Amino acid sequence: MSTTLGAAGPGRGPEQGPTEAEPGPDVWPSVRIATVRNALQPTERRVVDLVLEDVAAAIEATAQDIADRAGVARSSVIRTCQRLGYRGYPQLRVALARELAVNAEPSAHPDTALGRVRTHVESLAATLQQITSVLDDERVEQAVALCVGAGRVVATGNGLSSPLAADLALRMTAGGRPTEFVADPIGQQIAAAQLTPADLCLVVSGSGANESSLKVARAGRAAGVPVVVLTSFVESPLTALADVALVVGPAAGSFRAELEHTSRVPHAIVLEALVEVVADRLGERSRQVRSRVLDVLSNNLSD
Repeated sequence: MSTTLGAAGPGRGPEQGPTEAEPGPDVWPSVRIATVRNALQPTERRVVDLVLEDVAAAIEATAQDIADRAGVARSSVIRTCQRLGYRGYPQLRVALARELAVNAEPSAHPDTALGRVRTHVESLAATLQQITSVLDDERVEQAVALCVGAGRVVATGNGLSSPLAADLALRMTAGGRPTEFVADPIGQQIAAAQLTPADLCLVVSGSGANESSLKVARAGRAAGVPVVVLTSFVESPLTALADVALVVGPAAGSFRAELEHTSRVPHAIVLEALVEVVADRLGERSRQVRSRVLDVLSNNLSD
């Protein structure tokens, strides 16, 4: 039932696998790889891991070179490129060269604590444009419409995604769209099970495989509740349960870096932007609530 990256789920029209679509020129290949890697076959993963291990060398290599180094057949390399949305290895090489050129400027900051902080922030800033590169306009519109029109909205998240779900609920409520957050995993399932088809269950999960979050989505589905998820991967157990899956590109620029640093900055940015869009659609209702929120904040500030 997932409608991820423009792919229609069962019962919603012809299905086109999200990894088969031609990627736009603004989508970096490293982002494309990071968002689909968990759905690739073992031989395909060996190919993409080899490519990302030394992008400069991959640009100069042929499909046969990559096949020999990865210990796979040349046909596996071509199939991997097609799974990523490219016609073949030459198109992937061009995309890799374009990405490498964008990120070629080295940092001039000294190797001090502050210098490294600045390097990290600037590196993050350079990749921010990519976090929305794999989002689909139709799916975002669906998510916004569901948020605006739902009777009740419950936001959930577990592990590193739990603070994001809590922040989302607070921001949505302050923006005029009352949203509930339940911290306890069992409590989340109980809350989701009591929702109706007129309500909405929001699930934030970077991995898309957190068992507690999967149970929440299943509880919502069993109750006939629309389920919207924000995640990092095109295909996962959670996106398979979603009515609308919003896939956010990694800020780290590679799957390995994303695993090592588990950054939730991209998710936080997209969620904050989503709240602003929902508030804008609410119009006067949001403006009135935000005015009252300012009064509350003012009354709670000490001299």
